[in-house]
Amino acid sequence: MSTIQFTENYQDLSTDRGYQFKFLCDRCGNGYLSSFQTSVTGMATGLLGAAGSLFGGMFHQAGSGAYELQRTVGGKAHDSALRTAVDEIKPQFHQCKRCGKWVCPDVCWNVKRGLCIVCAPDLEQEMAAAQAQATKDQVWQKASETDYTKKLDMTQDVSAYCPECGAKTKGGKFCPECGANLQAKTACAKCGAEFEPGVKFCPECGTKT
Repeated sequence: MSTIQFTENYQDLSTDRGYQFKFLCDRCGNGYLSSFQTSVTGMATGLLGAAGSLFGGMFHQAGSGAYELQRTVGGKAHDSALRTAVDEIKPQFHQCKRCGKWVCPDVCWNVKRGLCIVCAPDLEQEMAAAQAQATKDQVWQKASETDYTKKLDMTQDVSAYCPECGAKTKGGKFCPECGANLQAKTACAKCGAEFEPGVKFCPECGTKT
């Protein structure tokens, strides 16, 4: 008996009820599902299993035994079903003579070149992708060359949180929650040193504020 071809990339969806396979494109993963093929042994097993659930005892044991028997000797039936599925689905794919991959015709096949798009890329697609990539690179380059901080006063003291209420300052001069002046300085009554509001002791002389 001849060997089964076209079996590198597929999923076996068979159960004790029958056989079904999903064949996938070796490049993009798109697939086709073969027609369901009923298993005669599986049907018999199902009938015995139903009888077992109704009557118990011997019928239930016979059902389990038939299922195990089907699993053991089902190789020939399984291979036959796989061969039938291959014959059904194989025409839906093209084999690239350069790399040997089986690919879907809609996405991964270059009709003009007679090869898969990896071995013979579609030039229009490559140009479109290259233009999109170049545009993206230029956007990042232009962004890196743009000064987004020219309006910021980097000499100004900035507090992330209001020393009075603890709210986020969001870069403002006044607290958006309590209205405290975030730029105001407090002077020590003893030594005259200036420090931020909310400080409990003067950082210069240690006097309590």
